Amino acid sequence: MYSNILTEIDAGVGIITLNRPERHNAFDDALIGELSTAIDQMAAHPAVRVLVISSTGKSFCAGADLNWMKRAAAYTTEENLRDSRALAEMLRKLAQCPKPTIARVQGPAYGGGVGLVACCDVAIATFDVQFSLTEVKLGIIPAVISPHVIAAMGERYARRYMLTAERFSAAEAYRIGLLHEMVADDVALDDAVGEVVDALMNNGPGAMAECKALVSAVASRPLSPEVLEDTAQRITRLRASEEGREGMTAFLEKRRPNWIVGV
Repeated sequence: MYSNILTEIDAGVGIITLNRPERHNAFDDALIGELSTAIDQMAAHPAVRVLVISSTGKSFCAGADLNWMKRAAAYTTEENLRDSRALAEMLRKLAQCPKPTIARVQGPAYGGGVGLVACCDVAIATFDVQFSLTEVKLGIIPAVISPHVIAAMGERYARRYMLTAERFSAAEAYRIGLLHEMVADDVALDDAVGEVVDALMNNGPGAMAECKALVSAVASRPLSPEVLEDTAQRITRLRASEEGREGMTAFLEKRRPNWIVGV
């Protein structure tokens, strides 16, 4: 079905793997389209509880494909706008996916690859990974990825790394908030991703979707009466839900809730 990615579902985990190692998993219009479709399918699939974004080869994602950029140089304004909107929509789908998302970063992430990492709820990489927001070196800007990158690392660090286009290490990415965890090698990377997956699989699927929506609704907003009322309405709705009742009952009865596999 796909030419540029691999997909699989295993024990509740959906995995989308960028599979253009010869092009360092760089974006082009075909890859963006396939990612967008696969994210939709994983989001809607009832068997998927967690979504992992990974890559084959030496690089996680090298940003925009050079051949695509060459083609784009001859595009009309309308054609360039179409491609930009497609990338923006794919990243939005990933950022707003109702399932928890994990970036498994095994190699360098540049430009749009940083945006892909920033869109995920959890990001884990090996110590040797490097990052860079390279766009200004090409006379352009990281416009489409900017909402996600700024949300991940904050405005202050985004200013530096978007303006300088410096490469920065996994340790720096961890320090500024782009990464949640660093590990020694690919084996440890799989173990770390597995630990996060295990933690997520213990939680109510509906509650996690609502929790993601809650963070988006509350982030960067002042503590106004409207925000207080919104949060009160949200918890009231969840307490009355079937999943909420099951979770509270299971806790009081000292048993596992029914969404945990094997119950």
